[in-house]
Amino acid sequence: MKSILITGAASGIGAATVKKLASENTSFTLTTKSNAEGLKKIADYAQNKGAKVRILCGDLSEKKFIKSLINIGRKQTGNIDQLVANAGYADKKKFGEFNQEDLNKSIQTMASSFSEIINLSLGDFKKSKHGRIVTISSFVNKNIGLNDNIFPTTAAAKGALEALTKTLAFQLAPYNVTVNSISPGYTKKDGKHSALSNEEWDKIINNIPLNRLALPEDIANLTSFLLSDQASYITGQIIKVDGGLSLI
Repeated sequence: MKSILITGAASGIGAATVKKLASENTSFTLTTKSNAEGLKKIADYAQNKGAKVRILCGDLSEKKFIKSLINIGRKQTGNIDQLVANAGYADKKKFGEFNQEDLNKSIQTMASSFSEIINLSLGDFKKSKHGRIVTISSFVNKNIGLNDNIFPTTAAAKGALEALTKTLAFQLAPYNVTVNSISPGYTKKDGKHSALSNEEWDKIINNIPLNRLALPEDIANLTSFLLSDQASYITGQIIKVDGGLSLI
């Protein structure tokens, strides 16, 4: 049985990944900051598929919470085998609008929390027979200014996350642990919160070569593959799933 820790699991890419992976051979530890209802819903789905599930709501900026998360993740199998670091959000405040607290919050949520999880569970991955780590990055640190939108603090956090991903891939390669990052393009939301207006979304869709937003399932499909044995020779990669957005 694989023990898989997924952050940001209550909706979107995280929830779609749980649905893709749920089976009687899977033990999940799922977390979100505040969407307890969404987390319970996806946990019930996974349990109905035969998976073992533990859930915990809390703030990934708090080291004490991360320690609790790691301890819960180890309870079922004694080890954490795989991690999907999906927690994050988009912030399009420009320079002059965001402050140091905004920047620190982005980096803490998306990069520092990943680093802390790894530091606390590094031994788990080294001894695992199924060691896989996938981080969920974003196009916002690559396609700067697309449709006149920029996301400075999110771009900084995702850039840091990608750097951590690559360096960790090098460090864990001798242990046959793969570490990769997925960089989605604009992705359809399944909640009410969005950094963009409906008009901005329509304009974006018209400029994507495949003429649609990514679905959370599009990202979950690749995540599932990268966690599988079939992807054992792929590591240290930043893979774009953006409908051709990066061609523009």
